[in-house]
Amino acid sequence: MTEIPATMTAIDPAQPGAEELRPVERPVPKPGPGEYLIQVEAAGVNRPDLMQRMGLYPAPPGAPTILGLEVAGVVVAAGEGADPGPVGRPACALVTGGGYAQYCTAPIGQCLPVPPVLSMTEAAAIPETFFTVWSNLFQRGGAKAGDAVLVHGGTSGIGTTAILLGKLFGLKVIVTAGSAEKCRRALEIGAAEAIDYREQDFVEEVKRVTGGAGVQVVLDMVGGDYLPRNLASLAEEGRHVSIAVQRGAKAEIPIWTVMAKRLTLTGSTLRARSTEFKSALAAELKREVWPHLEAGRLKPVIDSVFPLEQAGEAHRRMESGEHIGKIVLEVGPAAA
Repeated sequence: MTEIPATMTAIDPAQPGAEELRPVERPVPKPGPGEYLIQVEAAGVNRPDLMQRMGLYPAPPGAPTILGLEVAGVVVAAGEGADPGPVGRPACALVTGGGYAQYCTAPIGQCLPVPPVLSMTEAAAIPETFFTVWSNLFQRGGAKAGDAVLVHGGTSGIGTTAILLGKLFGLKVIVTAGSAEKCRRALEIGAAEAIDYREQDFVEEVKRVTGGAGVQVVLDMVGGDYLPRNLASLAEEGRHVSIAVQRGAKAEIPIWTVMAKRLTLTGSTLRARSTEFKSALAAELKREVWPHLEAGRLKPVIDSVFPLEQAGEAHRRMESGEHIGKIVLEVGPAAA
């Protein structure tokens, strides 16, 4: 049995600057009812982490102020009512916070086994984007084999995950990206088409590559003035799924377009959803996606890896917009 120390190293910034992401000492959390304690080996970096650091995305009530929404490591303790069987086994988990630390608690339903073919770094790059893409592109967006879908931010963590899962499940994934190099990389990863939004009108390009029909689903993290252009890119009966608002939370909607094409506008956030919802989502991922991970047919795209103490550099890398795929922190062992 692993001896669990009283304190751990964590990243728990009190101020918004990336320079504030310094290691501090915090108490090791105790797993509550229905939770596991994970000794973290790696933690994914996501844009909500940056927003939380800057005070733009407060942690939900009861969530740790320590940053981090996804982890991979070894289960070292089980809370009341949690099956002790997984103790000692590797797991990755979606969490509401606390990932940038040597230990993190996670609801048992949000923990998934780490396939032997994956490293802990790769496993830590999975939960946040896989949960998000599956729930929004496939569940809310209803994407199915043969559909064409438009995904903005094609080389982000969400974008690369959408390409990988889309290709695996028979979608024609069209992405936008901000440079010729990023478009090239998106095509290498598996996108059917990649549009340089700085040089091309994505609405016209979507019409061209779909023969004028449009796409069945738009997965949008841009918002603002992209929304009416997205609607123009949709086919009849198309679905528009909003997951972020990087260009603004307000938009002018051409209602006649919605009516004429019989469009559906939807969207969601993940962090505030119930443990029950996330657990059901995890179960579906385990059933539908995990066999592909276990067989080596699917691996997340990793942009870069930083040690925990360089979390500020990891955030700067994400802020630069130059990353392609996921940024991951590797977490060193705690002293017992």
